[in-house]
Amino acid sequence: MATPTVVLLPVWAAGHLMSMLDAGKRLLARSGGALSLTVLVMQAPGENHRSEVAAHIQREEASGLDIRFHHLPAVEPPTDCLGIEEFVSRFVQLHTAHVKAAISGLACPVAALVLDFFCTTMLDVSRELAVPAYVYITADAAFCALLLRLPALHEEVAVEFEEMEGMVDVPGLPPVPPSSLPVPVMDKKNHNYTWFMYHGRRFTEAKGVIINTVTELEQSVLAAIGDGRCAPGFPAPTVYPVGPVLSVTPPAEQPHECVRWLDVQPPASVVLLCFGSMGFFTAPQAHEMAHGLERSGHRFLWVLRGPPAAGVREPSDANLGELLPEGFVERTKEKGLVWPTKAPQKEILAHAAVGGFVTHGGWNSTLESLWFGVPMVPWPLYAEQHLNAFTLVAYMGVAVAMEVDRKRNNFVAASELERAVKALMGRDSEEGKRAREKAAEMKAACRKAVEEGGSSYSALGRLSEEIIKGANK
Repeated sequence: MATPTVVLLPVWAAGHLMSMLDAGKRLLARSGGALSLTVLVMQAPGENHRSEVAAHIQREEASGLDIRFHHLPAVEPPTDCLGIEEFVSRFVQLHTAHVKAAISGLACPVAALVLDFFCTTMLDVSRELAVPAYVYITADAAFCALLLRLPALHEEVAVEFEEMEGMVDVPGLPPVPPSSLPVPVMDKKNHNYTWFMYHGRRFTEAKGVIINTVTELEQSVLAAIGDGRCAPGFPAPTVYPVGPVLSVTPPAEQPHECVRWLDVQPPASVVLLCFGSMGFFTAPQAHEMAHGLERSGHRFLWVLRGPPAAGVREPSDANLGELLPEGFVERTKEKGLVWPTKAPQKEILAHAAVGGFVTHGGWNSTLESLWFGVPMVPWPLYAEQHLNAFTLVAYMGVAVAMEVDRKRNNFVAASELERAVKALMGRDSEEGKRAREKAAEMKAACRKAVEEGGSSYSALGRLSEEIIKGANK
């Protein structure tokens, strides 16, 4: 009898694809050979994404694990979308017939279908084929709770959220200021909002929700989701917190230039500024950042990317002459390094010289920071990052708040960055001390969670058992 397979349907963006593949590999290891993995690969829109995905797949195929990649036929991407959330959701939906045909055509029994949270339209396929389906959340439990709560919130709040009086109630979280809601939720007339509401409602149809988080990080939120408090009147999905799902690879034999620079800095003295694969700044904002960093007096490693070239979504390598104030690099060369292209963020965060992290607050970056016990200053730019910023400061306590002007394209003044960096890095700062202590606590919790007997290890065990039991019925 062929080994039952778990079918993964990831979205092509690196933060989604890698996270789901790593979670799948952990599930494979926990099943002790009782399960295999089949990954359905959608042909990504855009050449950059396609070559990135191909490189990831090549690496995985060489790993010798029981993973098969099934490439779905290409579809014509929609051209009339108002935003990325609508685009991804509709692009995925166009693959329905291909996904159904691929699963139906597999030679081995299908034990489960695991869907990225943008792929909930495929719950119809799982129902038609009588395959148990799970939703994989690449973000935190707070985001999952908000999406589950959104359809009811929509009914309760007649105006736009930023016009409402008072706070937004998300079970398990402190009261959320409307200004901390994710970007796609800020305009109810927008299709991105409609899609978020759609996905949130459909989470309740899944057999379970797998979340890349740690019970100890978000205990009250996970309890609220599991108790059905986020979507009363609908079935509460079983929750599997299996994080942090990170692939921490051994450092390169030849250390990166940024790492070599850190080698000669004192312990915990450097603040890292890095903004994910999509984060970039224009000259006016980069000037403010430069002045703020210089005035803070602290050592810094600043990964600075420039605006995308025409017709491309990804940031370009920074032209430092155009983006930075005259003489800045020269004046700060004893204390700072500005790096104009991609940098190995995990290796940098792992370095003893790094004592703080100014981050866009994407969830993968947040988990990396917590894994290495580095406290943060969140500077949200897009997606659900404003909510992450709120939870890191007000709920988890691992970050120092910074004022970000959402109405001015998330602008931060030099004086505000200077204040936040001093608060984060200053040895006499109470705020910084609290964030450092909490980050150290979370580092221990994250590492313990994935060890044998830890909370995430146990959750993965429960998930693996449930899938194997279902496959052997």
